Amino acid sequence: MEQGGIYVKKLLSVLFISLLVFSLAACGGTNQETAGEAETSSKYPEKPITIVAPSGAGGGWDLTARAIAKVVGETKLVDQNITVENKPGGGGAVFLAEYATQDTKNPYKLFVSSPPILINHSKKEGNSPFGYQDTTPLAQLTKDYGAIVVNADSPFTDLNSLLEAIKNDPTKITAAGGSSPGSMDHLVAILPSFKFGVDPKQVKYVSYDGGGEAIAALLGGNADFIATDASAVGEYVKAGKVRVLAVSSTERLSGDLADVPTFKEAGVDADFTIWRGLFGPKEMSEAELAFWQGKLDELSTNETWLQELQANGWESEYKNAADFKVFLEKQDEVITELLTALDMQK
Repeated sequence: MEQGGIYVKKLLSVLFISLLVFSLAACGGTNQETAGEAETSSKYPEKPITIVAPSGAGGGWDLTARAIAKVVGETKLVDQNITVENKPGGGGAVFLAEYATQDTKNPYKLFVSSPPILINHSKKEGNSPFGYQDTTPLAQLTKDYGAIVVNADSPFTDLNSLLEAIKNDPTKITAAGGSSPGSMDHLVAILPSFKFGVDPKQVKYVSYDGGGEAIAALLGGNADFIATDASAVGEYVKAGKVRVLAVSSTERLSGDLADVPTFKEAGVDADFTIWRGLFGPKEMSEAELAFWQGKLDELSTNETWLQELQANGWESEYKNAADFKVFLEKQDEVITELLTALDMQK
């Protein structure tokens, strides 16, 4: 009986040791798998990257996306090739609907955006069910301003004369912009009229896919004035093709638009800042987010990038991923208040 008891104790000991060894092996395997996953994530990026401009060529998104790709390529900040793809439609809403449903885990497709990502989600007409919450904000990179632009031979020589004409008969004046009704260009176009005492809903607005098409419409006589990015009109000003009546900045700009008054100088108590930033898919891994955080931090102070900003007439305004997200939350409130004032909120 005693020998049987000893045998049972030995058997239990063997079983215990076997279980212990198995458990340790399993833990080791888990650690190895985790290490393997981390190693895989750390290899990002392993193939070319696309930056999407959700508009046609020539507008602020397109120029910003191409500037990022150009500088990152020239400075070898990222080893992989970066290409730019234009996907116009709905002031960015068409692309975002596709991106937020089909590319949620694709870290090889990033995109540039600005206030329309907030406006499209908050406006009443043509509302987008998707917003910045369906992405991973990576960084704010620049800020720009809106501009009210007329053809060089336009009878309107200043903002006040244009606003008086709109007030006298809104049906005779056509505004245009490179984004859909209720979006950024539209808000910039009607903001002076609204502050001038005109019902913004009476102002005729025609939308085009991108600032380049809007400028073409102006030059072709299909619009009396356009609202577009201040940085996008410099070359047309130098060529003598257009006249900028006012810009939405709080202070006068430099360069080609140095002589252009601000809205406030022109008698309109308003201003509007057009920030631009880079976004990634909603389900980016921590390693992928950390990669871009580091690279964009470097880009923001890179001399080649700062020269590119100056060449395009942009101002540097850098916010990292965390600060950018907080900023977007506050901007969302501001946009909603503006749309509410215009009776255009959802």
